[in-house]
Amino acid sequence: MLRRFVSIWFRHLSTDWLSIHRPFFKDKPLVFAEADHGRMLIRATNTLAEAEGIVHGMAVADARAVVPGLQVMDEKPGRNERLLKAIGEWCIRYSPIVAVDLPEGLILDAGGCTHLWGGEKKYLKEIITRLNAKGYDVRVSIADTIGAAWANARFGKLTPVIEPGAQYQMLKVLPSAALRLEPDVLERLHKLGLYTIGSFMDMPRTVLRRRFGYGLLQRMDQALGREEEVMELLRPVETYEARLPCLEPVRTRTAIEIGIKTLLETLCADLKRDGQGLRAAVLKYYRLDGRVLQIDIGTNRPTYHISHLFKLFELKIAQVEPGLGIELFILTATKTEEAPLIQEALWAGKPGLEDDAVAELLDRLAGKVGPRAIHRYLPDEHFWPERSIKLAASLKEKPGIMWPTARPRPTQLLARPERIDTIAVIPDYPPKVFVYKGERHRIKCADGPERIEREWWLDEGEHRDYYIVEDEKGNRYWLFRSGHYDGQAYQWFIHGFFA
Repeated sequence: MLRRFVSIWFRHLSTDWLSIHRPFFKDKPLVFAEADHGRMLIRATNTLAEAEGIVHGMAVADARAVVPGLQVMDEKPGRNERLLKAIGEWCIRYSPIVAVDLPEGLILDAGGCTHLWGGEKKYLKEIITRLNAKGYDVRVSIADTIGAAWANARFGKLTPVIEPGAQYQMLKVLPSAALRLEPDVLERLHKLGLYTIGSFMDMPRTVLRRRFGYGLLQRMDQALGREEEVMELLRPVETYEARLPCLEPVRTRTAIEIGIKTLLETLCADLKRDGQGLRAAVLKYYRLDGRVLQIDIGTNRPTYHISHLFKLFELKIAQVEPGLGIELFILTATKTEEAPLIQEALWAGKPGLEDDAVAELLDRLAGKVGPRAIHRYLPDEHFWPERSIKLAASLKEKPGIMWPTARPRPTQLLARPERIDTIAVIPDYPPKVFVYKGERHRIKCADGPERIEREWWLDEGEHRDYYIVEDEKGNRYWLFRSGHYDGQAYQWFIHGFFA
């Protein structure tokens, strides 16, 4: 695929930003200034200030002598970088690969993106129109290399689109400053009368290196495509990600569903090819008003089944707020795991937890009631009943020990035993009556005791004598007495219920 790079130059980045947020300054000469060796020097201007002859580096005192009504604001370190990062996040709708180009630019890798807008000219027109509408004065260019796009955006005058392979002819007529050279190198070039790139482009490389250093050759090679230039991406590109720009803003549920299905088809094909399954995914949607919102899903087992994943998203489509319209969808697999290839015609026939249908049912339930409402427990090596279970990390996790089956255990175990009042005919026997939550239960039969000792290495206290009792209604309970009956005060507790 042919690589094409877009350079966006914000000619008055900070002053445009202030005019957007404080319209009072929109029609006034405006500059940003900072202290430098006891003087206030201008670091940024707006168009009106430039028209009055105010330039970068001028002293504020001199500028005010020229323009008495000049508005001067303090320059803050790092402001431009923060602004460019925020605008760069917004520009991800045009390309997933965006880099900040300090002090006043952005770089987009537009390879494979421009056809979605009907070609490079329409692609650039869309970017320029949208940024102008927000209040930013920009110049934009597209070329085979970052260096050529950068040079044409700032110094070119003919066309913003540099045809593939045409960067040599474009660069040769531009000033030497278009190569992004250091100030001392530019000064030496100008002293020798080399004001344009074409005046030294075809000179022997050894001569250029000896007189101007390696930096000049590197910048020239980068602009001509002989050497690749590394971009420091604003946001790393996810391994598994699908993008869907919308030619017309999307507002209806049907259109959103079609978009999600299209994204899932692309994403799941990539996952299946690599033997990976999705465990968590985020769907981000970019609205016309600039807001970026998202919905997310999770699965109990790695999967690449489109129909199942769509059902999970379908549960959350009601949360999507399209506003004036959605112009871009990005679906990202934030967590994946190895998923062995399966025979899809028979995939639903496995029993128990190995049945993918069970995992998919749990995913749909989690989408409705929340993932924290569904738990799976495994046996743990503890004597105390409330400590003898642990949460499983996933459906695949295997128990380290088997569930105890020597004695019956209640189907519902209380998280903590609860006190009950009892009446016993013989104190060392199970009670004949107990009261729990204000309800009186008369015990018809009982089985026990089963003594369970306290884990002395964890805490101190009495042992427990457990009884399975049945009341007059046929309900069965798991009761225990804490400690020995010795004529002193002792306590009875209820700890579980049998089905």
